Amino acid sequence: MIALVAGATRGTGRGIAVALGEAGATVYCAGRSTREQRSEMNRPETIEETAELVTAAGGTGIPVRADFLEPEQVAALAERVRREQGRLDVLVNDIWGGDHLWTWNTPVWRHDQDKGLRLLRLAVDTHLISARHLLPLLIENEGGLVVEVTDGTWEFNETRYRENVYYDLAKMSVNRLGYAWANELRPYGGTGLAVTPGFLRSEAMLDNFGVTEDTWREAKADPTWMVSETPAYLGRGVAALARDPDRARWSGKSVTSEELALAYDVTDLDGSRPRVWSYITEVREKGGETGWEDYR
Repeated sequence: MIALVAGATRGTGRGIAVALGEAGATVYCAGRSTREQRSEMNRPETIEETAELVTAAGGTGIPVRADFLEPEQVAALAERVRREQGRLDVLVNDIWGGDHLWTWNTPVWRHDQDKGLRLLRLAVDTHLISARHLLPLLIENEGGLVVEVTDGTWEFNETRYRENVYYDLAKMSVNRLGYAWANELRPYGGTGLAVTPGFLRSEAMLDNFGVTEDTWREAKADPTWMVSETPAYLGRGVAALARDPDRARWSGKSVTSEELALAYDVTDLDGSRPRVWSYITEVREKGGETGWEDYR
């Protein structure tokens, strides 16, 4: 399996890349943060680290610095994959980099417009540029898979306003891209869909709460945090989907890490199977604060 994860530096992108490595894939780990140069997010994680984790997991990790807002860089990446591998089987679009650009519960007339528009470029334009240059390689062989990573399914986001207009539009747009690729790939035997993790214990989120993966339960957070998951959880679901000969049944859908885990019988690193979206809709939105134990 030849895969490319756009936005593999950290979080869900890293989790998916490593899980594909566990499945024996060759994974191009693309992103902006390297050991020599950080992106505007100024985080310590790098694509080299991700590639090393992929290789340690049993695959072959290849770090590639690429800014997906620069079409010529993505075109060069596509040509490199073609030259080195001759094909592309899986494309994961997990490009984001907008955490520092949006403000919670802020109406459009109060939100910094330049930051909001930059967020949309990072969250949407990058995915379109990725698809423009990498899908021509992917469709050369039947059965290609494109996975768009977002926050919240189409069904969930459709009836809930997500924090502010820029964030809301970004996450809904990426869901729509999963549906778009399903339609554009169908004549070539390909599959496209959108996936979402739950409450993610990413590197940044752990830092935000002042905890580590070993001490995460000590964080002072609302009960939803107790149903959180590691990036490996969605990663394992995506890797299982990539290996599924019947994966076309997911085409055009927008699904959660929970749904993939149940379908493919995978668990998080600790053996649990978090169901945070179910907890939010069945408990939290109805005023409940307890009962999270039933959703791990």
